[in-house]
Amino acid sequence: MVGSNLGFSDLFTFKTWPSGEKWSPRIVMYGDMGNENAQSLPRLQVEAVQGMYDAVIHVGDFAYDMMEDNARVGDNFMRQIEPLASRLPYMTCPGNHEEAYNFTNYRNRFWMPRDENKQMYYSFTMGPVRFISLATELWFFPEYGLAPIVEQYLWLENTLKEANKPENRAKYPWVIAFGHRPMYCNNDNDDDCTHHESLVRIGIPIIHKLGWEKLFMQYGVDLAVWAHEHSYERMWPVYDREVMNSSFKEPYKNPKAPVHIVTGSAGCREIHDNFTSDPHEWSAFRSLDYGYTRMHVINTTHLYLEQVSDDKGGQVIDKMTLIKERHGMHQGPLRDVTPQGDPLKKLWKTWGKYIDLETQNILEV
Repeated sequence: MVGSNLGFSDLFTFKTWPSGEKWSPRIVMYGDMGNENAQSLPRLQVEAVQGMYDAVIHVGDFAYDMMEDNARVGDNFMRQIEPLASRLPYMTCPGNHEEAYNFTNYRNRFWMPRDENKQMYYSFTMGPVRFISLATELWFFPEYGLAPIVEQYLWLENTLKEANKPENRAKYPWVIAFGHRPMYCNNDNDDDCTHHESLVRIGIPIIHKLGWEKLFMQYGVDLAVWAHEHSYERMWPVYDREVMNSSFKEPYKNPKAPVHIVTGSAGCREIHDNFTSDPHEWSAFRSLDYGYTRMHVINTTHLYLEQVSDDKGGQVIDKMTLIKERHGMHQGPLRDVTPQGDPLKKLWKTWGKYIDLETQNILEV
């Protein structure tokens, strides 16, 4: 129970995780869920009460938008997710809809572990998994500062190095990253990962520095979970736009690169983002149904994912098992990432002032 002399909440109860790392977490993941058209929320609330999950991961974009109506929309959203967040750890990362006033609503409504300074990126462990939550939006709003972009890159590199120490990888073999804007997608809109390059993948425009994809490959990130696109998409193992399947029959058994999932279809007022009619070869499965992703970390070698369609009454429409008999650096070639173009022109309204096009240097940090 929480409150003050102005009033108190209802009485809630929750069950803590098992101690140690030798147990099998069950997690529900989704992004882009708003107050309006939150189609998946009733089903999620029921499943949480039934004890189906140990945690929630909300991969950015809340309420649409938390700052509206003097933040009353944010208040309403927090009440909507109360049946989930009062029972389960509700883990988050910022999305583009949280940007207003330098992410003030997000920073003050969500308190995440090891993020006391509100940098909006952090890491935590759960069972045999090390989760890394990333703030992709720092790339897209450089007017709030270039230093946080550099600082996050250095933090991510150090965090992955620490995770890959033999004693740490033995204890937490799975390394799973999540952030709002994806490295890969096949949606037919004027966004940054279909018709343009993703800053998250290649880094700063023009000079192509500080991108994350090579770090993911080098330090053996097993799974990357994204949202932003209002759809669901599962990729084949991919690096630098090249499919890195283990084999034709068992593509997800000891894959040679990270596996990417986009799960941004929980439901919001902006409806769906359609897919292109000519998807890239690294796209394995796509759906426009409203829904969410379940993850069951079975043990240190097997991780199961399935996509639930709320449109189809809770039917599982996609599933896969990721098998890693050895965790660590991926076996695919560790070459530099090759950009195939640059991001949206509209980003130059902010980024253009920070880069000298002749020298291709950052003007200030």
